[in-house]
Amino acid sequence: MLRKFLWAGLGLGLALLIAAGLAVAKAGQFNAMAQAGANMQMPPTKVNAVEVQQTLWHNRLLAVGSVVAVQGAQLRVEAEGRVERIAFEAGAQVQAGAPLLYLDDDLEQAQLKEAQAAAALAQITEKRARELIHSRNISQGELDQAKANVQQTQAQVAYIQALIDKKTLRAPFAGHLGIRQVSLGQFLDKGSAVVSLQSLDPVYVEFSLPQRYLAQLAEGLAVGVSSDAFPGQPFEGKVSSLNPNVDPATRNLRVQATLANPQGLLRPGMYVTVSLTEAQSQEVLIIPITAVQPGAYGDSVFVVERAEGKDSVRQQPVTLGEKRGDFVVVTKGLAAGQQVVSTGVFKLFPGMAVEVDNSLAPDFQLEPQPDNT
Repeated sequence: MLRKFLWAGLGLGLALLIAAGLAVAKAGQFNAMAQAGANMQMPPTKVNAVEVQQTLWHNRLLAVGSVVAVQGAQLRVEAEGRVERIAFEAGAQVQAGAPLLYLDDDLEQAQLKEAQAAAALAQITEKRARELIHSRNISQGELDQAKANVQQTQAQVAYIQALIDKKTLRAPFAGHLGIRQVSLGQFLDKGSAVVSLQSLDPVYVEFSLPQRYLAQLAEGLAVGVSSDAFPGQPFEGKVSSLNPNVDPATRNLRVQATLANPQGLLRPGMYVTVSLTEAQSQEVLIIPITAVQPGAYGDSVFVVERAEGKDSVRQQPVTLGEKRGDFVVVTKGLAAGQQVVSTGVFKLFPGMAVEVDNSLAPDFQLEPQPDNT
């Protein structure tokens, strides 16, 4: 019995010695791993970065305006009569002088023939009077009366011909016709509306600006126009005229811009948004919009800084100004020449090691032109 206890104690002692050896070995391994982890450094994160640019910036003024035809009119008949023929289709493009509408002119044509016959007789009488004046068979007064009769009858012919011409409505200028407002056989009074005619290329855009911007305005300034009818479709033109007077009621100055409109997308009466580039410029600092990280306490950027041959980032609060294209103005917080991370700022944190790699950096532009515009 004693022998069994001795053997059991010996086995337990050996087990404890083995366990203690294993514990010491594992502890050494853990210490080695902890020391290696402490000495290990994460590789730097690759980022795109750009320098803060200092450039001349022309401020833009925003306004709302209306599209106005360079030439536009509601065409009306100048004489009364029955519609004999309609020579146009609604919505058609017509040239200047093209006949659009014919009114019945049978009565005027008969009067014209009568007047032409009277004019022909007056010319014959005047010719005979000239022959007789040499033989003194008529007086000078009778010759003068014959000449007056010629002028009077010719004037009557011209008058009736003018009445006949007014029976035909013609396009006063080239343009785009609207909806027809008359029917064949309809009797029209003088001044009755027939159709709208608008010249759509180019067009005017008229808008107003407060008088404080008067020094910034001049003919030839670039104007950008947009319409909710064509989202994403830009229209460009230039200031063509400034009103010489300021409206005393609103203290606003009326401005007119001229825009090319080859496709006729802009129509007279449309409401549009106008962006006008000021004549004067100022120096500003700009960075890509994608470099900005919005936050609950304001906007910030990550500035790339080099220390001991390595790059890291520092989070810097900034104050922003106007946006244009892919860029935004920085009014406070940065200096020209500083390097900021331009993309992927959401994955960074202050003090993080980075490596600048612009091999796949996007091409930032002040006036981007997407492929689908």
